[in-house]
Amino acid sequence: MNDITQIFNELVNNFLFLSAEASPWLLLGLIIAGMMKAWAPTSILSHHLGKGKSAIVKAALIGAPLPLCSCGVIPVATELRRSGASSPATASFLVATPETGVDSITVSYALLGPIFAIYRPISAILSAIITGLLVTTAKVIPPSSNTPTSCCASKAKQEAPSCCDTSSEKKKVTFISKTLTGLRYAVTQLIDDLIIWLLIGLIFATLVKTFVPTSFLLSYGSGLPAMLLMIAISIPMYICATASTPIAAGFILAGISPGTALVFMMAGPATNISTLGIIKKEMGMSVLIRYLIGIGSSAIAFGLLLDWGINYFAINISQQMQHNHEMLPYWFGLTCAAVITFFAIKPLRNNLLQFSLKG
Repeated sequence: MNDITQIFNELVNNFLFLSAEASPWLLLGLIIAGMMKAWAPTSILSHHLGKGKSAIVKAALIGAPLPLCSCGVIPVATELRRSGASSPATASFLVATPETGVDSITVSYALLGPIFAIYRPISAILSAIITGLLVTTAKVIPPSSNTPTSCCASKAKQEAPSCCDTSSEKKKVTFISKTLTGLRYAVTQLIDDLIIWLLIGLIFATLVKTFVPTSFLLSYGSGLPAMLLMIAISIPMYICATASTPIAAGFILAGISPGTALVFMMAGPATNISTLGIIKKEMGMSVLIRYLIGIGSSAIAFGLLLDWGINYFAINISQQMQHNHEMLPYWFGLTCAAVITFFAIKPLRNNLLQFSLKG
């Protein structure tokens, strides 16, 4: 009985510790992401994503910081494609957007250290450009003539009405109202998009930290076979970049190499059954094949390069993971976790938002 109690206490302590580590940076990322959503309208994107290699680079640079996960990027990419964006630019956008973002970068810094926080978005942008260039060699089908998918037709209208900027709207949009709309988006739709997988990731990392010896996966945790296995696991999954971070942290704690964990963080968010189906429908099988080849080969290449650099320069990633945020008080991290939890519970959140609107 004492052993069970001890294990339970260790599980709770590890879960709270990981939550306190990640939550301040996740909350910061959510705020920044909300501001970007409010002040960078989607309509601007399609204007810059026409034909040419420059469009591929633009799509990667524009998509990388955007607050869209694997699910949220699908209607946006579909609308971009139907609005005239080229297939290579659309593919580049589909890779860069879910693979990284301001929220996932801050959480990467919190859980994995500064090297991952820098290396991960660079890898995402370059992999998006590589995939887009591969798609230029594909035979693509013409864009669908269907009416572009609008966020106004989705549940986003209920919780983030700012996405439906129409000429019929005569209300004067002030700086404060637009900023509040961005914050509203961050604490409603954006949290809803990632909270389940984020929770699963934290639970996974907690279980690994509690039960799995560091040496368990050392003999299987690096090299090409491990990375190929990681890609095979990642392709059918739906997971966003932010939620993949604590899972990757759990992998590293279990003994998997940082490069292999990076493969999971790159391939997981950029590939899922829904995304692959949309690519095939909107751009054809030829594009889909090159999309998968681009993501898989880029993830493995950057994973191998990361492992080589860490070994060559004798960098201790585990030490960075353990000590990189000791300047933040534990109580502050728990407070941020409580704030995120509050907004993740829809009845509590909706009551607060309705009260604020009445006020």
